[in-house]
Amino acid sequence: MLLLTNKFISKIMASSSSAMVCLAMAYLLVASFGSSNAQLTTNFYSNSCPNLFSTVKAVVQSAINKEARMGASLLRLFFHDCFVNGCDGSILLDDTSSFTGEKTAVPNNGSVRGFEVIDQIKSAVENVCPSMVSCADILAITARDSVVIVSKI
Repeated sequence: MLLLTNKFISKIMASSSSAMVCLAMAYLLVASFGSSNAQLTTNFYSNSCPNLFSTVKAVVQSAINKEARMGASLLRLFFHDCFVNGCDGSILLDDTSSFTGEKTAVPNNGSVRGFEVIDQIKSAVENVCPSMVSCADILAITARDSVVIVSKI
């Protein structure tokens, strides 16, 4: 990228056109946005919520011990949440007077379950690290733990 930028700047320097100068400035602006250091990490919660994973796993393990089929149901919740527009926790939204949530939407109504387990997990997570973990992350971690736990049965 740096080599490309240097070549581009050299061409601009050779030109006196104001349109080329504007184009060069726009290019440099866009290029600077592309060099951001923001990265997703697998250890994001290591410091902010160090007990997150053990908290989720304990509730998932308990739910699967009560009913082995719950592991598949929790994985299915994650699938339904992430299906169309990415993972956002929207499968957990309850209906309001002006909004029909995904929970009771026709394709999901009666076919997805495990919401009470997710509610237990959310409560447990809020106890160990309040207002820290998103519902989408809770669903992802729950799905992961469900697969691991069920694979050992």
